[in-house]
Formats: sequence, structure tokens, C-alpha cells
Amino acid sequence: MTTIAIDGQAVESVYLKMKDRNVANSQEKLAAAHVTIAGSGGLGSNIAIALARAGVGHLTLIDFDEIEHSNLNRQQFKLSQVGLPKVLALKQNILEFNPFVEVTTWQERVTEGNVLDLFTGADIICEAFDDQNAKAMLLRRAQEVLPETPIVMGNGLAGVHDANQIQTVRQSDHVYLCGDGQTKGAEGLMAARVLICAGHQANQILRLILEKETVEE
Repeated sequence: MTTIAIDGQAVESVYLKMKDRNVANSQEKLAAAHVTIAGSGGLGSNIAIALARAGVGHLTLIDFDEIEHSNLNRQQFKLSQVGLPKVLALKQNILEFNPFVEVTTWQERVTEGNVLDLFTGADIICEAFDDQNAKAMLLRRAQEVLPETPIVMGNGLAGVHDANQIQTVRQSDHVYLCGDGQTKGAEGLMAARVLICAGHQANQILRLILEKETVEE
């Protein structure tokens, strides 16, 4: 019988080595989790890669857009991927980091009419839009049709302000908000602060999966 290998090593050995530095006793819950991420840009691409590296078993990526040169200052794409659909390029990148993740992609815009179809089955919804109206619509509609599904959102990550202004707060029972709550994208977006906010969102998602104590309201 042929043993399936990655770089000459048995698949199971590679998988276990990749998780060797993770938090103890976390992998079973992470591998069983399904997170759906709305938006594959500055927040979404960084969140998705963080979750994939941690070992979240199933990621669903949703974004209607294609990669532009202006995205490369903060989004997890390469120059060679400019012009590709963001969800497909992000899937490719994720699987290079962790081939054990199941990645589902939807290249379409999230609307009030498709929220139920796109997000049903997710253990956690992650909002990663750059449009305030889209953020508000997803929150409102998700609370209507999937009221028990936690949603982790981003708001306020522009500029080069004090990184410590970015925090994670629980807005209500199933809603978590990460960011400074003030700065606007028109000010300009830089990788460092976008990564900090994305890190907050990814960390809160991991805490929910691992059933850690909740954050303060």
C-alpha cells in the first residue's frame, strides 16, 4: 500500500508537526469548527490566514471583488495574483500554508436576500467589510435569520494611530466588535493597524471556538 506523503513525510506526521506549537488540547475543537468570513480584503484575508494557520477545519470565504494593485499594501495577496478573484487567490494562499483546511468560496456580494443561504452552517460569522452600510446590513440580517450564531466584526483600523486604541468588546450576547470604533478608511489604511484589528478578530473567533471566557461589554 502506498503511503501518501508531503515533502517525503507521511501526511499524519506533517499534520502533527504543524500543530506542535498550538495551545494544548485545542486541535480537536479547532478542526471541527466552521467559520464564514464576509470579505476577503485587508481584514478578511489576514483573518482567514490566521485561522488557517491555527487549524480551523473549515473556512468559507465570501467576496465579489478582484485583486487590485492598491490592495497589496495590506492584503494577503501577491503581485502575481492581481486581477484574480480574491476568494480564489486567498484559497490558493491558504492551502499553501495549511493543506488540511477545507476552503469553500463564494464570489458574490452579500445582500439581505442571501444572508441565510451563505451563512447557514457556520459556527461563527466574521464580518470583514470596508463599507459601513454593508456591515450594518449583515449585522441586522444575521440577527434576524441566525440569531444564535456569534458574529465578530471590525470597526476602526485606519491610519497610524496608537495601536492600543484597538480593542475587542462584546456589544451584545452574540456580537463582538474589534477596532477603535472611530477612525475611517478615508484616512488611509496601512498594513500594521489592519493586521492588529484582524488579529483581534481572529483571536476572538479562536476564543469562541475554544469556549474561553467572554470579553467585557
